[in-house]
Amino acid sequence: MQVTETLNDGLKRGYNITVTAAELDEKVNAKLEEARPEIEMKGFRKGKVPMPLLKKQFGQRLLGESMQEAIDGAMNAHFEKTGDRPALQPEVKMTNEDWKEGDDIEVSMSYEALPDVPEIDLASITIERLVVKAEDEAVNEALAQLAETAQDFKDRRKGSKAKEGDQVVIDFVGKVDGEAFEGGSAEDYPLVLGSNSFIPGFEDQLVGVKVDEEKAVEVTFPEEYGAENLAGKAAVFDVTVKAVKEPKAAEIDDEMAKKFGAEDLEALKGQLRERLEAEYAGAARAVMKRAMLDKLDEMVSFDLPPTLVDAEAKQIAHQLWHEENPDVEGHDHPEIEATDEHKTLAERRVRLGLLLAELGQKAEVEVTEAEMTQAIMGQARQYPGQERQFFDFVRQNPQMQQQMRAPIFEDKVIDHIAEQATVTEKEVSKEDLQAAVDALDDA
Repeated sequence: MQVTETLNDGLKRGYNITVTAAELDEKVNAKLEEARPEIEMKGFRKGKVPMPLLKKQFGQRLLGESMQEAIDGAMNAHFEKTGDRPALQPEVKMTNEDWKEGDDIEVSMSYEALPDVPEIDLASITIERLVVKAEDEAVNEALAQLAETAQDFKDRRKGSKAKEGDQVVIDFVGKVDGEAFEGGSAEDYPLVLGSNSFIPGFEDQLVGVKVDEEKAVEVTFPEEYGAENLAGKAAVFDVTVKAVKEPKAAEIDDEMAKKFGAEDLEALKGQLRERLEAEYAGAARAVMKRAMLDKLDEMVSFDLPPTLVDAEAKQIAHQLWHEENPDVEGHDHPEIEATDEHKTLAERRVRLGLLLAELGQKAEVEVTEAEMTQAIMGQARQYPGQERQFFDFVRQNPQMQQQMRAPIFEDKVIDHIAEQATVTEKEVSKEDLQAAVDALDDA
């Protein structure tokens, strides 16, 4: 087997690999010899079939397998000897297309090698972490929002008209072609106007009704309505209004706290304070992470594989185009060209990605099975009723798993860097933190 270098330009590499016919024949013979003890053939005892006959019977079948193994072996030996790590899957093709049995195999292999990432002194990094305390004002604001969600309804003054957001208590009977239909009647039904819980147009016609008023509400069932016998049909609901109630926020007291699983109001305030400070900490971490990546980007400079940069630039351009054109859901659109701005951003992402991968590898950072399971379950909650299908889909899709593993790995490497670096804390207001977060989007 011979490996001859044909290209060495920056990170670009090219080689010719020759596997001799004798080497290939030796591999085929070895496979036949290994299988021989189990082979039976008419006229011969098990394991005693002559090699020439075995080769005639099975040689062709093993030839392609042996060729692939020989080429793979040559590539693996090359990477082990040189220490090269290809940025993407090497391009491999046979160059003697007129090959026939008995000829040497000639293959060309080309790839871009991953660069050597320079070492950096993590202890020399100084970074600032913003800290925000949950003030009483923020806690009280959160309490008020909870009170809104736990709202009750109280009767409006007699003779008042129902408004959007009010609750009306009604009896109704629905009819199609003058006949009442199954499931179209109810008594003392509490309906919040504007909740869109009824057929389109139903609630709108009840805005302005009063207690004891009777009203014929005319609607048309949607074409895609669940009950086929009603889909697309015009209907009339005879409605009697029994009460009109206005929304009233719950009283902020121990009783409200118990509705949210807390022992009393002070315990609920404590839970809200913890939740708010956890949210602040998450936002502050995003700000610190960006600052850390900026510092790392300034500290290193090395050659980047052009194919990785080009692929990343195209991905960035494609993503930004869809953000600017949200109405286009598919990919049936003109080809999107990456600009110099996209390429600059791509270079930063590739450089930092390679650096973090190197740092993580040296620190033996790993994403655990439990962390992956937690991440998958977190995303599965976005598909109510289909969690199991989503979970199985990810487990059977290595590319999807890698997409989910990458940000977890990156965050763990960032944590590792923070442990080595000098991190100072600076207490700021939530407004200052919000400004810092907004600046991330503008950068």
